[in-house]
Amino acid sequence: MAQGSIDARLARWEERLRSLTTQSLATDYVRPDPPRIVEAVHTAAVPEPAKLALLQLGILDGSNPIPPFTVLLAAFSVLAFRLTGDEDISIGTSAENKEPFVLRTPLTGQTTFIDILNQVKKLETEGAADSVPFSQLVSHLQSKSKAQAPPCLYRLSLYHVPDAPSKQFLSSHELTTDLSIYVELNAPTTSQSLRYVPQMPNITLSAHYNQLIFSSKRISFIVDQLLQIVQFGAKNPEISVGSIPLQTPEQAAILPDPRKDLNWDGFRGAIHDIFSANAKKHPDRECVVETPAFYEENGKSRIFTYKQIDEASNILAHHFIAKGVKRGDVVMVYAYRGVDLVVAVMGVLKAGATFSVIDPAYPPARQNIYLQVAQPRALVVIAKAGALSSIVREYIMNELSIYTEVPALEIQDDGVLAGGEIGGEDVLVGQIALKAQGTGVVVGPDSTPTLSFTSGSEGIPKGVRGRHFSLTYYFPWMAETFGLSENDRFTMLSGIAHDPIQRDIFTPLFLGAKLLVPAVDDIGTPGRLAEWMDENGATITHLTPAMGQLLSAQATRSIPSLHHAFFVGDILTKRDCLRLQSLARNVNVVNMYGTTETQRAVSYFQVPSLNENATFSQTQKDVIAAGKGMLDVQLLVVNRHNREQICGIGEIGEIYVRAGGLAEGYLRIPEMTAMKFIKNWYVPEGHWTSREDAGEEPWREFYMGPRDRLYRTGDLGRYTPDGEVECSGRADDQVKIRGFRIELGEIDTSLSQHPLVRENVTLVRRDKDEEPTLVSYIVPLHTSEIDGLLSADETEGDIKGDEIVRGLRRYRKLIAEIKAYLKGKLPSYAVPTVIVPLARLPLNPNGKIDKPALPFPDTAQLAAAFRRTRRGTNAAADLQEAEDHSLTPVQKDLRDIWQGLLTHATTSIGLDDNFFDIGGHSILATRMIFEVRKRFVTDVPLGSIFKYPTLGALASEIERVKGSGELSIQGISGTSDTGSESSEITNYSADAKEVARTLPESFPTVGKPGLGGTVFLTGATGFLGVYLLRELLSRSNPAIRKVFVHVRARNTDAALERVVRSCEAYGVWDPSWSSRIVAVVGELGSERLGISEAEWSTMAEEVDVIIHNGAQVHWVYPYTKLKPANVTGTVDALQLCATGKPKSFAFISSTSVLDSDHYVRLSDSIMETGGSGVPESDDLEGSALGLGTGYGQSKWVGEYIVREAGRRGLGGCVIRPGYIVGDSKSGVTNTDDFLIRMIKGCAQLGQIPDIYNTVNMVPVDHVARVVVACAFNPPASPLPVTHVTSHPRLRFNEFLSTLTTYGYGVTKVDYIPWRIALETHVVEKSKDNALYPLLHFVLDNLPSSTKAPELDDSNAVTALLSDKEWTGQDSSCGAGVSVAQMGTYLAYLISLGFLPLPGKKGELELPVVEISDRQRRALENVGGRGALV
Repeated sequence: MAQGSIDARLARWEERLRSLTTQSLATDYVRPDPPRIVEAVHTAAVPEPAKLALLQLGILDGSNPIPPFTVLLAAFSVLAFRLTGDEDISIGTSAENKEPFVLRTPLTGQTTFIDILNQVKKLETEGAADSVPFSQLVSHLQSKSKAQAPPCLYRLSLYHVPDAPSKQFLSSHELTTDLSIYVELNAPTTSQSLRYVPQMPNITLSAHYNQLIFSSKRISFIVDQLLQIVQFGAKNPEISVGSIPLQTPEQAAILPDPRKDLNWDGFRGAIHDIFSANAKKHPDRECVVETPAFYEENGKSRIFTYKQIDEASNILAHHFIAKGVKRGDVVMVYAYRGVDLVVAVMGVLKAGATFSVIDPAYPPARQNIYLQVAQPRALVVIAKAGALSSIVREYIMNELSIYTEVPALEIQDDGVLAGGEIGGEDVLVGQIALKAQGTGVVVGPDSTPTLSFTSGSEGIPKGVRGRHFSLTYYFPWMAETFGLSENDRFTMLSGIAHDPIQRDIFTPLFLGAKLLVPAVDDIGTPGRLAEWMDENGATITHLTPAMGQLLSAQATRSIPSLHHAFFVGDILTKRDCLRLQSLARNVNVVNMYGTTETQRAVSYFQVPSLNENATFSQTQKDVIAAGKGMLDVQLLVVNRHNREQICGIGEIGEIYVRAGGLAEGYLRIPEMTAMKFIKNWYVPEGHWTSREDAGEEPWREFYMGPRDRLYRTGDLGRYTPDGEVECSGRADDQVKIRGFRIELGEIDTSLSQHPLVRENVTLVRRDKDEEPTLVSYIVPLHTSEIDGLLSADETEGDIKGDEIVRGLRRYRKLIAEIKAYLKGKLPSYAVPTVIVPLARLPLNPNGKIDKPALPFPDTAQLAAAFRRTRRGTNAAADLQEAEDHSLTPVQKDLRDIWQGLLTHATTSIGLDDNFFDIGGHSILATRMIFEVRKRFVTDVPLGSIFKYPTLGALASEIERVKGSGELSIQGISGTSDTGSESSEITNYSADAKEVARTLPESFPTVGKPGLGGTVFLTGATGFLGVYLLRELLSRSNPAIRKVFVHVRARNTDAALERVVRSCEAYGVWDPSWSSRIVAVVGELGSERLGISEAEWSTMAEEVDVIIHNGAQVHWVYPYTKLKPANVTGTVDALQLCATGKPKSFAFISSTSVLDSDHYVRLSDSIMETGGSGVPESDDLEGSALGLGTGYGQSKWVGEYIVREAGRRGLGGCVIRPGYIVGDSKSGVTNTDDFLIRMIKGCAQLGQIPDIYNTVNMVPVDHVARVVVACAFNPPASPLPVTHVTSHPRLRFNEFLSTLTTYGYGVTKVDYIPWRIALETHVVEKSKDNALYPLLHFVLDNLPSSTKAPELDDSNAVTALLSDKEWTGQDSSCGAGVSVAQMGTYLAYLISLGFLPLPGKKGELELPVVEISDRQRRALENVGGRGALV
């Protein structure tokens, strides 16, 4: 090709690709940095309907045929448009000469499919004709743009296999390519005969993708969507590409159906009525606890019971009614965080009125706006909130018609309520006598209990009218789903005028739980909030991400009691979750997505606790998903081009919330209500009314009937392959800063009203720390009034041409004046941090403001704008220098700290500057305190910045603290278990002999117990215990008469519930068992197993067989810690055998009693001579010393005393199973088992150790069969031992290599390199590896410690042959774990979410294992290692 020709082509390509945008698909996992790839391939044969569609589209116009590959190119461009929302699509493809090029296609939702076909055909022809070496094109574009790195020209590509670029080219671009689809034609055999029916050729699509960022499910859906576009385009070539549905039939089963009945009339009652009922049921239960400030040495908590708050709120409610407040009237509460706010809210609700809250921190002008919107009929001023400003007081007197005011509401320590005096008498004195009486005011689901505020586009906030339905409907579901109960302790941390405060108050009061209220300094002091939570045993908290950051900032105290944290109000990041979970390993983080308008109707996404799933975060992206709708709530992602369609998976759309719990609408803004609260267009008008069952409840008077409505959030989002919703921005200009929702239009409206602002626009930009920052751009209006607000142009030579710096300097006084102006109109969080004056606002070709072209001042520019210039150049600089000389060292250092943090401060910082006025907020305040403590070596509470917000005042406080030493840095005290055991028992075998002396001299002998009968089972809620229960109760002819189950619980109902939950968790529960299960409350280690004397006597006379499975399983605890449960508990169980009727005793031990070199050598010698392994008759003297784990030692002692009881007449059997693994059929597995941890840990590490030892793994259902067989058919006498061993046995490397067999990317390495890699990974990089808790075990000498002896199992065979009489099945051949069985286990673990999906197609395909939602929820509540079962 001639150089001139190449240059011309390069020039044309440069023009074609000018201002190119490349599309990146939504990922399932975080993109690796630096980029890495593990390639995977999803292959799909094009089905017949799609092949026919390709043929139809090819012959639409006989004179202009369109090849099938071109059709697929066009469809792929449409798919990229729909999945990304971009209207400028770039696809990589190649010409017939194999040279790749970029197909750049502009399109909109209105573009017809036939138009895009013709356009792509034309562009494809032009691109092929202008083909140039791709490397030359990249180099040319890089040279022209003077970029440091070569440009990425596409991330999506579609190739025809015969024309695909070279493998070298493809491999060199795989890191920058999200998805490449290869189209291959497999031509059928043809015939020359006209009698032959022609066949369409087979077409295969192979989607190559990076499995580190995409799931196979997502790629499968994308391929299905591509083919669906082709088929709909063929049906109607004139269809607009925005109207082609992307939701495939397979996706419809995952995504919400907008026609589903959401139980519109399921009103659960009013929250205040439920609260009052709780108060009557539990009058003396603690309701609200106000804790003292941490620096109050003798401070005491103020504790208020349900009765006290119920009575206090009754008084207030009666007062409102007496003064004429009617149902639905607004009562404004001038609030303060604490018990008084709870009383005020409940009092308003009991009067049938609507409560609204004003935060005293709002500017008075802003408070007046809220009053103007709300038009309240009553006012409650909480005494601690202070007095209303004169501006607010004047507005109330002149503009409002108030029936009554409670001027100083305060509940005394003894529960007496005072309202404040008017005319020398307390305003509530007339209602004191009514404190025990409710008001009797009836409200319904459509009554209005709340008025909350959101930003408005005209500078006036919108009042959102809440409904009673939403306040209570979702709590029972939440209690069940998240395990909330009356035993929980909730925190009041939300902003007092922020609607999440309603969750803080109403959730505990609905449940009958406790609400904890911190002092101001507990919230504000870095690290103190975590200490406060721990000290007060907080279990539930509601947070915004900003508050979560404040909680974890500088915290050193863990919060083990915290089990759920619900986040609302802003984007939640994975980093936020991990920061909190590092403090509270038990906390499940629940991200809730909703708005003030949706009230409690929200979606949720739960991040399990680190203790439950330490590696879950590895499967999550940086921003936590919004999730799925909670009970009867749907998140509908609606096609923006055709609202009749719900988006397909991966497609960008607008999020609507559909629920019965939406708010009523906006107060006195009907047009806005109609625009945002929309009737569901997917169902006919009145559809649900015709199906409603009208009741006679009094509340129906205040019920408008079923209303199927959608709330239009204005957020954009998409469905993930699992049906979760993830947000991707705003459809309008509404944003959130630190949890506060802000309408940019409201800011711009206020700005535009300033007399010296001609034009303006406000944006959110990310600063150098990726913090969202409000930036307003203004064009000043030059009139005579502006002259006094201009500064001389003090620009230094090196920044002479910088318009931003020049503007910031010249208009610094104007900027300060504008900020002061906005502070009077807007909340402080809505005042822009940076105001940038410009000569003009840039416009795009459409005449609109070109927002991407607006400059964002960087730190250097801001510093330059306010840098002190040469002395004498202007008076301001001279004044600044003079002021510097007058500053104390502390003031100077503090100013330096402020300037380092407040990089967007647009004035030089002076002594009178307020930290929060110049860009500070609570998160920055925390960071500032860190710096202050380091710089001044003094412990200044964060609360000081709120008391002393100016530079001068805070500096004085620092100097005071430094000088007096009143607040010294205090160490964090910890607890230590050293000394908890004064004397460790190291000789466990000697202890066994001492324990044996406590046994009865003789035991009644039963011989062989009759089949059926009554059984006492310990450890019934554990993994094996559940399967033992199933094995017992599933037998028939004869059936087991009764099973007493020993359970640790509050009472028998809770015990039975725990058994049911455990059975449900492992998928074995059968409701028909209930009548034969008797729950016995007790605890291992307590006297008589913690069982009451009456129940003990009953069981002594009724029980025929005892199966003692209960134990504390822990591989770290010493013998002394495990002895109470595992030894003393066994002695107590034996004592039951010595009482009443004779009993057979089955003791579940463990092969850990054989973990010594002696038995390995013994096994080797026996096997060499043709034997079967260690005999069951062995006396265990070979491990009487030297067992390495406390658990093994405790089981050795347990066996010793049981066998000693056998020598004294007790019948039964000791059963020694190996590693107990999952159910052989369902795959249900105990995820806390060592071997399962090994699988997960190796999968996480990507390496497996090459260990040749065999692994004695036995499925849990077979172990249960052997235990029951031995209990009823003891294979020998006196009391023998039965080994449960694996048939066949896998070797350790074979067991771990099943990861590779089923598609996991793991590499087999020698043990030493594996050990080093694991140690480096866990200790230096991540403690989330599943093997982290067992490092002492796996890093010591895993090949040796996993070498297990071969075991003879003749007694197991004998017992199972005898058991055939009862079961009708011969299980004597044993059971083990094969490669195929491992596939079932892996599939279960994947379905559970314990393991990620395999990254590639393995030699064998994983079976499908499904876990029900009920089972999944139940699994959250079952105990793990270390639990007493």
